[in-house]
Amino acid sequence: MRVHPLHHDAGAYPLTLYYESACPLCNGEMRNLMLRNRDGLLRFVDVSAPGFVPPAGGPTLADMLTLMRGQRADGTWLTGVAVFRLAYVAAGLPRVSQLLNQPLLGRLAERTYPWIARHRRALPHWISHALFETTLRRAAERAASDTSRCHAGHCDIHTHTER
Repeated sequence: MRVHPLHHDAGAYPLTLYYESACPLCNGEMRNLMLRNRDGLLRFVDVSAPGFVPPAGGPTLADMLTLMRGQRADGTWLTGVAVFRLAYVAAGLPRVSQLLNQPLLGRLAERTYPWIARHRRALPHWISHALFETTLRRAAERAASDTSRCHAGHCDIHTHTER
């Protein structure tokens, strides 16, 4: 596995993201990350899939349905904004991660994320659409010459043309 120089935390990848596809906001963000997962540094596990069983020694399903969870390659579990910081770097969005590391924005994200997670099902559907539809469309256009394969919640995009 090739690790981009921006992925200075090699013990983090591959990072497994535990998300709820039944949530439009969560599913939109994960679809965005899946399309950008060119280096295969992210793994996606849908906790709302039939038969899902949380990994032994990890958070419970109830925990995973409360806040975003991720597991680093070294086995360490992360919660909330910490998961997104690593995921955005792996997905080629280091600037988003850098914003989340800024003192003011980082604290704001840490404080607001639990509220957003608790109320995510009550948020109007247009919010998810507005946040991710344009981004997804652009990523899909870039991936037009790629083939996308998804199996058991894990998606890889393999490029067939030189960039």
